[in-house]
Formats: sequence, C-alpha cells, structure tokens
Amino acid sequence: MSDSKTFQIPEEMVARYASLNEKAKRIEEELAEMKKIFNSFFDHSHGKLCKGEERIGDYKIQRQIRHSEQYHPEKTVKVLEDLNLTDCIISVKQPDKQKIDAALTLGMVSEEELKDCLIKKSSQAIVVKLIK
Repeated sequence: MSDSKTFQIPEEMVARYASLNEKAKRIEEELAEMKKIFNSFFDHSHGKLCKGEERIGDYKIQRQIRHSEQYHPEKTVKVLEDLNLTDCIISVKQPDKQKIDAALTLGMVSEEELKDCLIKKSSQAIVVKLIK
C-alpha cells in the first residue's frame, strides 16, 4: 500500500466522479424508458416480437429480434430419464461448500488437505457519497 500522505486524490476529482456517476444513473433510467416507448411503437406498427425499421427525420431506428433456445434442465432430464436416454444427460461433479464446511468443522478433513483447492476472489468497488 502506498502512503496516503504522498499520494492524494483531489476533492474536485471525487466530486466530479460522484456527479458523473449520478448522471450515468439518470441517463440509464432515461434510456430504459425510451426503449420501452420504442418497443411499444414497433409492437403496434410491426407486431410483437417482429423486427422493424423506420426513418424519423435524419435518423433510422431499427428493432432487431434475437432468439435463443435452451432446454429446461429439470424437465428435460426427467423426460430423457423416462425414455432411458441417459447418454443425453451430463453429470456435473462439483464440490458442495456447505458439506465441506461441515466436514471441516467436524474434523473429517483439514484445511491443510484442501488448501490448494480453495480459490479466493476479490473485487473492487468505488462508492462516493456527498456527506453534508
């Protein structure tokens, strides 16, 4: 860690960060509201879940529709098991943290034995609030 006496962050920079962060939140909210209006427009003019394109003044606005499909995990596994198609099912082995913690507490396994297995992650977050 560096000595906070030798490296200072100007208050103006912190204030600017707080201001921009607040503006970003307001902009995201405004954009979300506009997207709702645009989608409503396209729903009425082109149909629900239909792509569309309009020219409005000097702008072209488009709605694209992206589709994705996936199988519902529990329902699909049940159907495949009922059909005896277990080759179509993947079994995923993963550690159960609660049971490992219990085993550690009960002394069934030691922290030393699992030390190379533990992955630790950290993330950073900056929060600036006006305190007046």
